[in-house]
Amino acid sequence: MKKFTKAEIATVAILLALLAAPAARKIGWRLPEEKASQDPQDTIYAMVAAARAGDVKTYLTEFTGQMEASLRQSLTETTESAFAKYLRDSNAAIKGVAVSEPRKVTDLEAKVRVEYVYQDRNEAQIMYLEKGPNGWKIARADSDERVKTLIPYGTPVQ
Repeated sequence: MKKFTKAEIATVAILLALLAAPAARKIGWRLPEEKASQDPQDTIYAMVAAARAGDVKTYLTEFTGQMEASLRQSLTETTESAFAKYLRDSNAAIKGVAVSEPRKVTDLEAKVRVEYVYQDRNEAQIMYLEKGPNGWKIARADSDERVKTLIPYGTPVQ
């Protein structure tokens, strides 16, 4: 039986990996560091989920530009645990989030209407997202406006 050198074993291993990669991708496997393509709605849902969980690092990664700088400044003025508590507390009353289809402003900018559903009211906000090398990020947002609801959330059906 022939003894294989380390170089031969490494070459065979690399060739097998190269042959297996397309088959693995075809059946839906992805490497952990590979991020699936996202749309503006995914970014908004990720931001809301991170806020509800108090995950400061993930929350901040969903923003860019002046908005990100403002949030990071707020973080430096407090502790990470206090900022996480603020995120959890400010999102605790939200019962649901409705995100509209994005409208492209330019090839690299989109506008999305986000409606937050509370027990006693709804609030809508327009968010502007920019597409960069790391996907869509929230760049700015208009102020919230109250939306009139005919039937409050959780009203029993009669």
